[in-house]
Amino acid sequence: MCFFLCIVVPVELAHSVRFIHRDIFAWKGKKRTHDVTSLSHYCVLQDDAKRRSVSIDETPRGSWASSIFDLKNSSPDALLPSVLEHTAAEDMDRRNTEARLQGRHTDLMGLYPPPDEDEAVERCSAIEVPKEHCGQRIMVKCLSLKFEIEIEPIFGTLALYDVKEKKKISENFYFDLNSDQMKGLLKPHTPHTAISTLARSAIFSITYPSADIFLVIKLEKVLQQGDIGECCEPYMVMKESDSTKHKEKLEKLRQQAEQSCNRLGRFRMPFAWTAIHLLNIVSSVGGLDRSDPDSDSGHGTWNERKKKGFERMSIGDDMCNFATFRPATLTVTNFFKQEGDRLSDEDLYKYLADMRRPSSVLRRLRPLKIDISPAPDSPHYCLSPELLHVKPYPDLRVRPTKEVLEFPARYVYTPHTTYRNLLYIYPQSLNFSSRQGSVRNIAVKVQFMAGEDPSQALPVIFGKSSCAEFMNEAYTPVIYHNKSPEFYEEMKMKIPANLTDNHHLLFTFYHISCQPKQNTPLECPVGYTVSTLLSLHGRLRTGSFSLPVSVEKPPPSYSVQLPGMKWVDNHKGVFNVEVTAASSVHTQDPHLDKFFTLVYVLEEYSFPFRLKDVIITEANMEGELKASMAALRGALLDTCVRFLHQLLNKLIQLIVYPPVIAGQIVNLGRTAFEAMALLVNQIHKNLEGNQDQHGRNNLLASYIHYCFRLPTAEPAMPMQYATISRATARPSSLHLSRSKSISNSNPDLASSPVSPDEEVQRIIGSKVSRAVLLHEELALQWVVSTSTVREAALQQAWFFFQLMTKSMAHHLFLTSKVDLPRRQRFPDRFVDDIAALVCAISADIAAPQKGHILVERLNSSLAFFLNDLLSLMDRGFVFNLIRSYYKQNPSSLNALRMDFTRIICSHEHYVTLNLPCSTLSPPASPSPSTSSTTSQGSAFSSMVQDQGVATMFELSVPFRQQHFLSGLLLTELSLILEPDGEGVFFLHKKAICAVHSLLCSHDADPRYTDPQVRAHVAKLYLPLIPIVMETLQQLHDFSGQQMQPINIVIVIPLLHTFILFAECLSNSFVLPTAGRQSSSLSAECSRTLLVSFLWVLKNADAALLERWVSDLSVQQINRLLDLLHLCVSCFEYKGKKALERINSLTFKKSQDMKARLEEAILGTIGARQEMVRRCRERSPYGSQENVRWRKNVTHWRQNTDRVDKTKAEMEQESVVDGNLATEASLIVLDTLEIIVKVNCSLTLKESVLGGVLRVLLHSMAGNQSALFLQHCFTTQRALVYKFPEMLFEEDTELCADLCLRLLRHCSSSVGSVRSHASASLYLLMRQNFEIGNNFARVKMQVTMSLSSLVGTSQNFNEEHLRHSLKTILTYAEEDVELRDTPFPEQVQDLVFNLHMILTDTVKMKEHQQDPEMLIDLMYRIAKGYQNSPDLRLTWLQNMAGKHCERGNHAEAAHCLVHSAALVAEYLNMLEDCRYLPIGCVTFQNISSNVLEESAVSDDVLSPEEEGICAGKYFSESGLVGLLEQAAASFNMAAMYEAINEVYKILLPIHEANRDFKKLATVHGKLQDAFNKRMFGTYFRVGFYGCRFGDLDDQEFVYKEPSITKLAEISHRLEEFYSERFGDDAVEIIKDSNPVDKNKLDPNKAYLQITYVEPFFDTYELKERITYFDKNYNLRTFMYCTPFTLDGRAHGDLNEQYKRKTILTTSHAFPYIKTRINVIHKEEIILVPMEVAIEDMQKKTQELAFATNQDPADSKMLQMVLQGSVVTDIPQQICNSFSPSQGPLEVAQVFLSDIPDDPKLFRHHNKLRLCFKDFTKRCEDALRKNKALIGPDQKEYHRELERNYIKLKEALGPLINRKIPQLYRTLPAQTTQTQRSSVFACEGLTTAGS
Repeated sequence: MCFFLCIVVPVELAHSVRFIHRDIFAWKGKKRTHDVTSLSHYCVLQDDAKRRSVSIDETPRGSWASSIFDLKNSSPDALLPSVLEHTAAEDMDRRNTEARLQGRHTDLMGLYPPPDEDEAVERCSAIEVPKEHCGQRIMVKCLSLKFEIEIEPIFGTLALYDVKEKKKISENFYFDLNSDQMKGLLKPHTPHTAISTLARSAIFSITYPSADIFLVIKLEKVLQQGDIGECCEPYMVMKESDSTKHKEKLEKLRQQAEQSCNRLGRFRMPFAWTAIHLLNIVSSVGGLDRSDPDSDSGHGTWNERKKKGFERMSIGDDMCNFATFRPATLTVTNFFKQEGDRLSDEDLYKYLADMRRPSSVLRRLRPLKIDISPAPDSPHYCLSPELLHVKPYPDLRVRPTKEVLEFPARYVYTPHTTYRNLLYIYPQSLNFSSRQGSVRNIAVKVQFMAGEDPSQALPVIFGKSSCAEFMNEAYTPVIYHNKSPEFYEEMKMKIPANLTDNHHLLFTFYHISCQPKQNTPLECPVGYTVSTLLSLHGRLRTGSFSLPVSVEKPPPSYSVQLPGMKWVDNHKGVFNVEVTAASSVHTQDPHLDKFFTLVYVLEEYSFPFRLKDVIITEANMEGELKASMAALRGALLDTCVRFLHQLLNKLIQLIVYPPVIAGQIVNLGRTAFEAMALLVNQIHKNLEGNQDQHGRNNLLASYIHYCFRLPTAEPAMPMQYATISRATARPSSLHLSRSKSISNSNPDLASSPVSPDEEVQRIIGSKVSRAVLLHEELALQWVVSTSTVREAALQQAWFFFQLMTKSMAHHLFLTSKVDLPRRQRFPDRFVDDIAALVCAISADIAAPQKGHILVERLNSSLAFFLNDLLSLMDRGFVFNLIRSYYKQNPSSLNALRMDFTRIICSHEHYVTLNLPCSTLSPPASPSPSTSSTTSQGSAFSSMVQDQGVATMFELSVPFRQQHFLSGLLLTELSLILEPDGEGVFFLHKKAICAVHSLLCSHDADPRYTDPQVRAHVAKLYLPLIPIVMETLQQLHDFSGQQMQPINIVIVIPLLHTFILFAECLSNSFVLPTAGRQSSSLSAECSRTLLVSFLWVLKNADAALLERWVSDLSVQQINRLLDLLHLCVSCFEYKGKKALERINSLTFKKSQDMKARLEEAILGTIGARQEMVRRCRERSPYGSQENVRWRKNVTHWRQNTDRVDKTKAEMEQESVVDGNLATEASLIVLDTLEIIVKVNCSLTLKESVLGGVLRVLLHSMAGNQSALFLQHCFTTQRALVYKFPEMLFEEDTELCADLCLRLLRHCSSSVGSVRSHASASLYLLMRQNFEIGNNFARVKMQVTMSLSSLVGTSQNFNEEHLRHSLKTILTYAEEDVELRDTPFPEQVQDLVFNLHMILTDTVKMKEHQQDPEMLIDLMYRIAKGYQNSPDLRLTWLQNMAGKHCERGNHAEAAHCLVHSAALVAEYLNMLEDCRYLPIGCVTFQNISSNVLEESAVSDDVLSPEEEGICAGKYFSESGLVGLLEQAAASFNMAAMYEAINEVYKILLPIHEANRDFKKLATVHGKLQDAFNKRMFGTYFRVGFYGCRFGDLDDQEFVYKEPSITKLAEISHRLEEFYSERFGDDAVEIIKDSNPVDKNKLDPNKAYLQITYVEPFFDTYELKERITYFDKNYNLRTFMYCTPFTLDGRAHGDLNEQYKRKTILTTSHAFPYIKTRINVIHKEEIILVPMEVAIEDMQKKTQELAFATNQDPADSKMLQMVLQGSVVTDIPQQICNSFSPSQGPLEVAQVFLSDIPDDPKLFRHHNKLRLCFKDFTKRCEDALRKNKALIGPDQKEYHRELERNYIKLKEALGPLINRKIPQLYRTLPAQTTQTQRSSVFACEGLTTAGS
């Protein structure tokens, strides 16, 4: 045995595998007797001896004793107290369960991303509160207005104009920026100034932004004598700097101005104007200066600059966004003088559009400075257009900001919500050309009169600036000396709410005397005219009017035109005025006016009433009213919308309270319903952009939600209303007398007749019983409606459904019927109407001829209606309605049914409706109704009774009857998920999202937080578990996304073109592959379905689950385990980086999709465009959108529409994702515990327990939290404790996998994880020992696992593992029970051995970035495992993995070939199969290196020994797998010949197994054509300098990828070592000469890199024929170095020498590594003549190749010829050729004289023969060229021939001169032989000689 010890222990001491092969020091409980220290000392001596004789590959590791010392001094992790205690299995399970349930997340769905918004059909947009319309708002602040000269007050006006629409789009805003001194001039005329008129900032609203909107600024001054030009002149001529020069003139002007202000202060005259193009402000393109306020414009006029800016831009309205832009302070430097004859708006539009200069510029005007910015949301101190204070308004004394009323360019569809009654008067022109007398300076005074008395002028005219708030008169500006003036004035009035015939407008025309004259009044009236405000039928008169003007003052009764009055121009209309109104009182539409007037007449009961030409009496009232309702469809849509609320209220009032006229009930129900249906439909059709996803118009939805109320009391008398209640039975005919209300009857049902007289008497006699109920009337009218009306109602079914629902709710509230039993709340006939209505609409939904969009909307409307009815009516009745819907809609309409079900299930009391606590006995009705007030409280009170568990987990009839809604939902889901069903992707998503959404709502619902209540809720979803199990094959396979390898033998990263065979051998950790390819569910759907499945498992009653699992077959349990396995993969934590990557990809994709979608939608114009714009403004989530009943979504979720997340959000998301992964894994763990608990009683428990452990191991393999791992390890320990035979007697693979997982976690950076993993690993050893008194299997597997980890894991930490090893050692020392057994010593041996592997790991870590050194180290470790086939195989595979990562497929293939050879060697010992390879020898055709895998000696392997060669690869199938992988790698390396050799070994195995399918595959692959290939490039690399350590003075041949240049490898190595040693410490030796180490700097590292080529002796070339042969199995390489004897590299021809260096490597390329050390070097020196011979031979070969090339290449041939024969080519023939006399020069140097040295005779003769051959090849080439050239190259060819003849003549004497001595002494045959030997010696070919 001592002899055996000497062989096994010290051999190269690679890894201490001696303890694994046999328990050498501890048989049968005997103690060890050897001394560790002496053994280590012996090993060290051996190491020293070996170091001197081996290369780097065999260099051993450091001292074992020092390694042990390091381990003993390290600190252990915390010990788990319960590990060494003996506990009963039941107590262990109970304790583990309690620990697992602590601190768990109660709501799983709160951790999962919220449901997809697109699928949330039950979600409605939040209904907007009705509010005043508001466009995009800008604030304009007027800061200053200064002239060069300040002589008089100037007044400003701002307004917006749209040039494109030719419309003024805002009212005027008046501002006054005058100094107090200037204001003082007007004090006599404005004694009181209201603060509201001092505003200098205004807020303008723009509904339709356009590129053509201008802010127009007009200036006025006090009227004075002279026209506008004269008045402007001083401002244009004088400067402030010239004040001394014009002092007198200025003083005079000031006096004149003061006089004018005193006398004419009430009157204004036009002065100047300018305009600002708003688009320039918004887009920052414009031509307005934003410079210093005092600077004048130096860049042309305002117009010119504006024009340039305008031309630069061609911009659409979409780009004009006035809501957000950078605030700008503008200095307008140029104003334009007003022209008296061009003051109208039409002239202004022309100026703005043409951008022409209308007049000379007021150049001396200092800038007007204004500030333009987006208006704040809630500005302080703001006044409405009616001068009301808008909150917040903290201080009444502060100068206010005014809101300027907008006149939108187009219709705005918004109902009135505030009171507004404004009138605007626009005097336009006056023609007094025919008026006699002095009428030149004309002013128009406007007054609003309440009567004809002058004192009845009302103060309703809004003041302008610096004046009173309201005035009773207003004047237009005066145009000097103009008898036909044009006006631009706007007068704004606040008119009374109830206008009478007395109200009118009075216009008085004055001639203003500008010059004071005696006996001449200041203002002389020259005309009068009146405009009435109401038309004959009471409508407000608006529009343009041309009025006649009376010369004389009207008499007292001037409203009646008296005969004899004198008129200007013979009563023609000479005064044009426009009147417009902004009113919420006056509709200004004839149809609406008529309807409202008739309703008013009814309310007032004021018969007769004159309406236009018709007298309304009781007789014709009904007809007129119905006609007016029918005529509503002709009203303007915008007017209908503005008065929508009033209109609908009146129609509803007419339905609810049918009026009684002359004792007769007027039946208006049908007419009102029709009018309402058509009105609603018209609004929908025309306002498509104002709808939500269900097609609901926001205006109508807003009306129902906020404005509609059931009329609770009859309007005040005298109007008479019918208050009839429904009869108990229905009349038999529609042809009733007038006294009967047919709107309250169903013509189809008969009843006992009642006489008309009795009925009328009862109606008149009864004061009030109750009105018609709106919901009943709507239902009835809808059921009996036909054709157009029915279609209109169907189009907008949602409106009538919601109206009915709200009416029902109001009715129950107002009549206090909420507490009644549901069946008694509504009469039977109404219930029948509802049933008939639902039945009819269900049929419409199923009808194929209906449009797709209509059907979808009808479907959702009906679903919402039934959802609402569940809260109001008998639930059994509603469930029957739902059943009838399903019967009428076939399963082919899956999508509609799914949406319908989802909306129904979104009910607030969904859980209660499903009766979660009742037993599964069929109830009497579908759902017995309970009172609303008590249903919730009793919902969870009853206990679960004992019942058949199977029916609770199936969609059985009892389940679907009892849990009606959840049964519907799950049935739909099951149908859609059927593999052979028609469920397409969007249906899958729809169904799964519906379930997910409901589960989210349960988690977020505070009513269901109690675990017992949650268990009852989960009962509703128990069938989901078997549904998902059945869907297993369709689920997305998430196992492919695993972060870590699954099995220790699967350590090679999967190559792109083939699947690693290990996975084929055992699918122990992957889902069954059968059917997985037909995966039909997307990853997203699968993930959502699985989280729903986990929710049920988490919340269901554990006892119930146990009973269900106990009834399952083993096959079903295994399916459940497969599902749990998939869940672990699906919810594994991916890490922050993965989330960030997904986020960036999603963001890019979503941005792209958004852009495309907007392009597509915005391609159309109008309503759709408006919708997108509104959607942009509206936040897509939060306040704008809520679930119908579940308004709160998980609180931490961010806005789902925004994809680009901040760092903090990403951080939060990763935390949430980690919590989800933990909770999902814990739910899986809970379920596994249930399966194990139930499984103890099963007979077939082995397969189930194996499956449980596989899922456990799989969960350990992923990225898991420390919390989960602790629980996972406790479960694993309990499982192994209860079923040890599962690991130690049966499946080796499970033991191997468990060891790998535990070791991986032993190196965790988290202390608690290490503690648990160490405890588990120690108990594993302990239990293995207790079974067989040793733990050889665990030892072997742990050592192999560690080797595998070291080779593959990137984040492996040896320091952490050292702590774990110390912890295991501590457990062994403290284990009292086993202290007297060999166990502690065996543990110590194993731990020390593992520690040695770690020591090597440290070194590998150091060289992680140096791939060659890393592979060398792995090679060294693998070499050390020469005696341990399992571990050597592992390390060879680790190397293959590293090579694959770097793309070295040839090396990876050789690693696999070596692995296969190793397996074959040991299989040959274990088995005797003829068709299997007999060992390594079989593989030597693939590579000569493979013989190193020969078994060291037979005694290393004893077949009966446990744990040796037990891996899955040491089998026939394992060998086949390795060979197939090797073939695939060779294929990727393009080494097809090597594949052939591999298949030669594979074919006999397949033939013996009759595996014809694989044989066919093999032969098919051999058919692949051998394409053009490029193999590796080789370089010699020498390392010099002590900084390199072991590499110092070593030379290697590196194999690099094909076409790698010398510069590339030099740069790579220099950069790598510079990073390692420092930039100054690394130097590249540039030449290839031998290195003298004495001349090198010892502090530097030197690299010498040389390109080398494969070298072959002549005899080798005979065998190496193909390109592959010359690039495979390479061991010798050559490089050449030119030199001269005097030290220079290059010299003259007769001085040039060459050194050939031939290198031999230790192994042949390709090998299992990419660099191999050089073991032999040989040098050959060539003299100058030999160098010349080589050059000439090379030239000759080039000629031969170019001549014989197929297909011929004339260009290449001519290039070679030119270099060979051309000595002088005329310039005109070919400019590109330069003279070359190379060959001739060589001949002249070496052949002109016979050498003196006899040793050179043979070289002389050889060179002479070379030239002979050369001339012959030239001749052949010329002949070939002649055949190839065209006519254009003939001259060129003749020149080549002439040169060739010259060359031949020059060479003739030289090559014909023979050396007599050579031919005199030697026979010809001998000469030839010697010449061949010379060639062989020099390694040269004689091709062409």
